Amino acid sequence: MLAWLDNTDEALAAMLRPGNAGSNTAQDHIQVTDEALAQIPDDHRHGTPILVRSDGAGATKAWLNHLRSLRDEQGLQLSFSVGFTVTNQVKDAIRLLPGTAWTVAVDTAGEPRPDDDTGQPVASIAELTGLLPGLTEAGWPDRMRVLVRRERPHPGAQISVFEAHDGWRYQCVATDTPTGQLAFLETRHRAHAHVEDRVKAVKQTGMGRFPSREFAINAVWLQLAITAADLIAWTQTILLDPVLAKAEPKKLRYQLLHTAARIIHGQRRTKIKIDADWPWANQLAAAFNRLAQIRQPLLV
Repeated sequence: MLAWLDNTDEALAAMLRPGNAGSNTAQDHIQVTDEALAQIPDDHRHGTPILVRSDGAGATKAWLNHLRSLRDEQGLQLSFSVGFTVTNQVKDAIRLLPGTAWTVAVDTAGEPRPDDDTGQPVASIAELTGLLPGLTEAGWPDRMRVLVRRERPHPGAQISVFEAHDGWRYQCVATDTPTGQLAFLETRHRAHAHVEDRVKAVKQTGMGRFPSREFAINAVWLQLAITAADLIAWTQTILLDPVLAKAEPKKLRYQLLHTAARIIHGQRRTKIKIDADWPWANQLAAAFNRLAQIRQPLLV
């Protein structure tokens, strides 16, 4: 289980779990969340809006109520946006939605999704909260909202019997953000898919292959893998140009990290000599120059 900071691509916390662990174990979500928030400097953790996103595995009453307690009891400006299971109650609520309740979904650039051959939008959003009475009484956080997205499935996609009757695929989102256009709130949640890129990256820094059959050894290995992922994230954020700042670790390893060079000492200076014919020599030199310009912290 992993938690990432989407602003900087840093891995904030990770937990190695046994193979029989449940995907929606609330206590594990709570532990990883608390560890992740503890990594954020105090002056940013307090006073800065924080949005916690998760897929449907995070739609547990215990975890969402814990997130609410961080806001109510610790004063964090924290809200959540998680996938929500399409239960029978949700299906009944969807059937009651009038056609006027749906608003056109937007893409990541904020542009409306196009219409299909019948003149209907390919994807649209509606709010179900008013048609789901008793959410708070059932144990969900108060003032929680449930949104539903419908879209035409891709050819060959698997759909449920409920979806087959009208040809729409339905996905729900639960959030406690009180304001904002429905299309924005839903698009904001779908941006959570960035985490897939981060998981792919950390697999290239060691998580893709654990070295042992011993759980404890692999747990340590995971922490080292996310440490390597963080070092790369900081390097890309602070030192590299826009192209290399978006490169995957495998590409970055070839172009920069494995560059042949020699360390030269002389005239009371230390120099790194890089082959001038190396295609990315200038980018590497520029990264070292940016690093040298960063002021060292004062040790008291």
